[in-house]
Amino acid sequence: MKLVIVESPSKAKTIQKYLGAGYKVMASGGHICDLPEKTLGVDTEHNFKPEYVINQSKKDLIKKLKQTVKESDEVYLATDPDREGEAISWHLSNTLGLGDKENRIEFNEISNKAVVQAINKPRKINLNLVDAQQARRVLDRLVGYKVSPILSRKIKTGLSGGRVQSAALKMIVDREREIKAFVPEEYWNINAILLKAGTKSPLIKAALADKGGKKIKVGSEAETKNILAELEDAHWSINSVKRGTSKSRPQAPFMTSTLQQDGSQKLGLTAPQVMQVAQQLYEGVELGGEGQTAFVTYIRTDSVRVAADMQQATLQFIKEKYGAEYVPSKPNYYATKSQNAQDAHECIRPISLERTPESVKDKLQRNQYKLYKLIYDRFIASQMKDAEYNTLTVRVEAKSQSGAKYGFKLGGKTLIFKGFTIVYEVDKPEEEEMSSNLPDLREGEELSLKEIKTEQKFTKPPTRFSDATLVKAMEENGIGRPSTYASVISVLAKREYTVKEQKFIRPTNLGETVTEFMETFFNNIVDSKFTADMEKDLDEIERGVEWQSILKAFYPDFTKDIKKAAANEKKLTLIEEVSDVVCEKCGANMVVKEGKYGKFLACPNYPRCKNIKSIIVPVGVCPACGGTVTKCHSRSGKVFYGCSNYPKCKFMSWEIPAPIFCPVCNNTMRIVESGGKKQYVCTNRTCKHVVLAPPEEKQNGENEQN
Repeated sequence: MKLVIVESPSKAKTIQKYLGAGYKVMASGGHICDLPEKTLGVDTEHNFKPEYVINQSKKDLIKKLKQTVKESDEVYLATDPDREGEAISWHLSNTLGLGDKENRIEFNEISNKAVVQAINKPRKINLNLVDAQQARRVLDRLVGYKVSPILSRKIKTGLSGGRVQSAALKMIVDREREIKAFVPEEYWNINAILLKAGTKSPLIKAALADKGGKKIKVGSEAETKNILAELEDAHWSINSVKRGTSKSRPQAPFMTSTLQQDGSQKLGLTAPQVMQVAQQLYEGVELGGEGQTAFVTYIRTDSVRVAADMQQATLQFIKEKYGAEYVPSKPNYYATKSQNAQDAHECIRPISLERTPESVKDKLQRNQYKLYKLIYDRFIASQMKDAEYNTLTVRVEAKSQSGAKYGFKLGGKTLIFKGFTIVYEVDKPEEEEMSSNLPDLREGEELSLKEIKTEQKFTKPPTRFSDATLVKAMEENGIGRPSTYASVISVLAKREYTVKEQKFIRPTNLGETVTEFMETFFNNIVDSKFTADMEKDLDEIERGVEWQSILKAFYPDFTKDIKKAAANEKKLTLIEEVSDVVCEKCGANMVVKEGKYGKFLACPNYPRCKNIKSIIVPVGVCPACGGTVTKCHSRSGKVFYGCSNYPKCKFMSWEIPAPIFCPVCNNTMRIVESGGKKQYVCTNRTCKHVVLAPPEEKQNGENEQN
């Protein structure tokens, strides 16, 4: 028997299907070893030696793996093809006593062909990749364990700082500062609605663009009125007509960052959701009779490269499905724009072109289908010919009585060859063909003015980041790697440094305060250039540079920053929400803390005073005794609603109760608002009696809810 160790159970199931009898595929569940949770785990005095410990949750698994290793003729380590995957294989090899063998295999896609090829070409573990991961892990541990305690002591308990997350947070905060400092500027749009002389249709709409050939910007109502006065008796004619052609090139196939951007913009998913669904498509989805089946290649990549054999197969597929005219004379190649891009993997593409999105639509979950279609269509389109257009640009000149010449422009384009856009025909409306709707216009031809429309507008501040634009900005600034973008966004939200307003990310007051603290004491860590340079250093380790070198360069100055921050702790103010509840044990105003089951009150003089209290959140009126109903948590953490007069009144409900019992069955009623009217609905499914809330009670109920 031959043993293959991968990371996830889903991946194991897919690979087991391909390898069949004679192989056993087991999953490590990610890292089996890591730095200890409660101590630094890095010996800064002895060349930053890390202390690795076996994860407590993996001890039983390791026993099973060791036993299976003994029973196996060969062992293959098939973890993900990146730094983290290489480090996991290294830890597995050391823990299972596999020695320095050629037992590491990797593949860019989970297909029968790729897995078999990998098994036939095992290699030794790449220690340069392992060292790059070690350097990253130790660096992040030093920053996290040294900075986070200071943040927690002097800003708010439970906070964290990180090498990548702090730099990303500063970008969000800086954008918010720009928005707050923005002063809108007034400008006016002036559009002329014109007709060919002697006609009544079609109307021609042209926008003011220049005066005497120089670009003009109208910044006030007074300027607008002056221009309108000059145009009142102006002579209108066509100054120039330019016809031409243009081409639109397809976008490159997806890499991790662009997949997250499009998944967010076009599918409405968050970056973490995109990666979660993409991981499912990569590892394999159960397809009934076909079993566990993988759909796409490795999803953590910053390359847009396509393997030569896949590219040729795709061109043949395009020829057969769309026609030879859609196949480019030379295959399309794309340059990777990311400054820190690596080229270890291909782009993100479908494994099989024959498995079209439509053929598996009824077998995939909704988001799986939508994301697979996004990946599939983008890849096919990327290998096709450009779309071609006829273009038209017209300059209309209005010559005033004073001799001033104002230029108005209009134009458009007409699709003449669909090219790659044929892939998206089903999903997008007809191409706007402005020029085809215009009359035949010629230079020198006179026009008549029907009317002039003006519109006052104001410049807008930069928009806040969305998941998509934040990922793009992180990529452009070299902050993090493709595998970390989504997790960074999640961590910032989890720490309450950011909140979502519709699809946009706004920093909280806490997030702004943390950034101000980091700028004051750890400016390098939040500096995007410093962070990007650090990523380049990690790439250099992959090429053979000693991994401790990056830490030796970083740690001395970082230590000085830590000491400086610690020395100034007294000048920092702990940000905690102070309540008006007085601690009966020591007289201090209690502060709001966050616990496992939500917020509670605690004495600020901890550990001298350990008094704590529950926060009473009134949500309604008790139907049993008229007391206050509050939000509570059971021992398991489940939310329920109970009377504050407990134990005298033992009323409780799993839903926010109405202040009356059902007049039909005497069961608890719940508050429901429908069409602007508040109603009480019986919670008894067989009754469901409805009572309209009285106006007085409705108002009171609203106050209680708020």
